[in-house]
Amino acid sequence: MTDNNHEKLIHAYNTMLGRVKDSLKEVEEHALPPVKELLNKAMETASELGELSREEAEKVGDYLKRDLNEAGEFLSDNGRQLKEWLKFDLEFAEAQLAELFASVADRTRIELDALADRARRVGIWHTGEVTGIGILICQECGEKLHFKKTGRIPPCPKCHGTTFKKAFSNEDSE
Repeated sequence: MTDNNHEKLIHAYNTMLGRVKDSLKEVEEHALPPVKELLNKAMETASELGELSREEAEKVGDYLKRDLNEAGEFLSDNGRQLKEWLKFDLEFAEAQLAELFASVADRTRIELDALADRARRVGIWHTGEVTGIGILICQECGEKLHFKKTGRIPPCPKCHGTTFKKAFSNEDSE
């Protein structure tokens, strides 16, 4: 993939997350529709507007689902708000993106809890995928990759490994 295409996917990730947040705000006073439907709507919109091909929209949607599922697993296991999960990385994070993730996660906690089992089986990040802020740990050598903003996952700079796990607490990243 070209750098231009990577930037396109990173921008699409942030845009689609924003659309999910906007949709959640619209339905806040009514019964909350499932996050899956909102993500599907965000993917369809990106495709219909010509921002992404259907395949690219599905890929970015999968990245968002993975990251939200992992957030759900953390919330389910620890019973804390996503803001606490992000707390250790806030000095690196763009405040707006952290607030956006917190807003989406706070409103969707029940559904994310239901998805947590699936997330436990999916929790591997791969080189070339797009991820949000946080720390990924190389499965080969333990090297930590710090994401200060949404970005493409590179190979491990230390061993060139291509699979990573997410660190959800200071203990995970030590």
